[in-house]
Amino acid sequence: MPSDSRRRFLEQVTASSAAWTLFPSLGRADDQATGSLHLAPFRFDVTPPKGHSLCGGWIRPVIGVDDSLEAIGFVLLGAGKPIVVCAVDWTGLLNDAHVQWRSALAEAAGTTPDRVAVQCVHQHNAPFVCLDAEAIVSKQGDLPHIVDLDFYRRCLDKARAAVESGLQQTRPVTAVAAGQANVQNVASNRRVFRNTYGHVMKMRGSSCRDEELRALSDGIIDPQLKTVAFYDGDTKIAACHYYATHPMSYYGDGRVSSDFVGLARKRRQREQPECQHIYFTGCAGNISAGKYNDGSQPVRRILANRIYDGIVAAEKTLQPKSIEHVRWRTAEMLPKARSTLSADTLYQQISDSRNSFVNRNRPSYMLSWLGRLGKQTPIVLSALQVDDISLLHLPAESFIEYQLRAQQLGSDRFVATAAYGDGGPWYIPIAEEYPNGGYEVSVAFCDSSIDAVMTTGMQSLLLPKSV
Repeated sequence: MPSDSRRRFLEQVTASSAAWTLFPSLGRADDQATGSLHLAPFRFDVTPPKGHSLCGGWIRPVIGVDDSLEAIGFVLLGAGKPIVVCAVDWTGLLNDAHVQWRSALAEAAGTTPDRVAVQCVHQHNAPFVCLDAEAIVSKQGDLPHIVDLDFYRRCLDKARAAVESGLQQTRPVTAVAAGQANVQNVASNRRVFRNTYGHVMKMRGSSCRDEELRALSDGIIDPQLKTVAFYDGDTKIAACHYYATHPMSYYGDGRVSSDFVGLARKRRQREQPECQHIYFTGCAGNISAGKYNDGSQPVRRILANRIYDGIVAAEKTLQPKSIEHVRWRTAEMLPKARSTLSADTLYQQISDSRNSFVNRNRPSYMLSWLGRLGKQTPIVLSALQVDDISLLHLPAESFIEYQLRAQQLGSDRFVATAAYGDGGPWYIPIAEEYPNGGYEVSVAFCDSSIDAVMTTGMQSLLLPKSV
């Protein structure tokens, strides 16, 4: 970054930080009685080409494809302006990249970006896209790219085309159903090894071969896989599945894969081609399969079977009922950056060729977050409420406690939570965990006040159905 543009960037960040507000907008709602609901499914391939960076450029780039990556979603018509919900088999979409995806889908659907939810599934052998970070590292000349911009633009073109095609083949929506089932031996908390003061001493990651860590309990998890399905008469036409765990069995080998959750989804899709099956990762910032996964290749299929079994079991509990009301709620969140994030220090880390790729590329995401504060672009939380069912859309790597909290806040309804929306803030721990340290806290971009801010937003999205 040239010195003059770097100086302007730093001045912009510094000037904006003091004026940063917490919550400028709460609970915008659009409540519609249903008359002629229709659903337009769409899907398109988002598999990166050979040589493309994976997970931000700090693991091996693409050398081959074990199974494809997809973006899958639907447009819901007949409840005010169209509503779009989409899940993407990427590690993340951050800041302007997330806004651009929502804008492209909105344009194709004939709606506004605030009525679009885009959630990543968070597999790691997949793209981790931040456009500002790409601009920062590309100026260095010796760093792996974050994303190939031509590939990224092609994906947006595919998104528009897929939505437009889906709108040509809509199906009536006459009923909705919600169900859930326990998933056995997949999710486990990563932050279970603590000292007597509660400080996290070791992390049980996505895979773990430390028998002492694997012997510890699951810790705080949500064992339920939740399914919300839409029907045309007796025909199930879309099924959204939600489960909270990091979705990696193994990664870093350059082999693109939707991993075990994607394999489970694809198996169910093959069995029920008339239904659009979509998988969402819940609040899994501190959740992984580490207790049950040693990272060996055979375990991927075992974990996939367990997720598949959970999907089938949840679907068996579905009892369709006619729809009376649909409501779309949004709330804008503007969390504060951590005081320890210094734009000048981050730029120095990025520029220091003695640092590893991860210790240069990752700071570019942090610098991008500070730049976003300068542009004052809020994060949009949203919820699709269909009678007493809420599909809640949260950002980034939120801790599991937010998902459990959402279920308490919406105790009068069935709440299915998808996290990994706008990934700008990176990890989002709960306030109580900041003093306890550990990896997730160390790389969180916001201070502990984000807990109260996001909880306030969740409250506004999960008001009692009588309100």
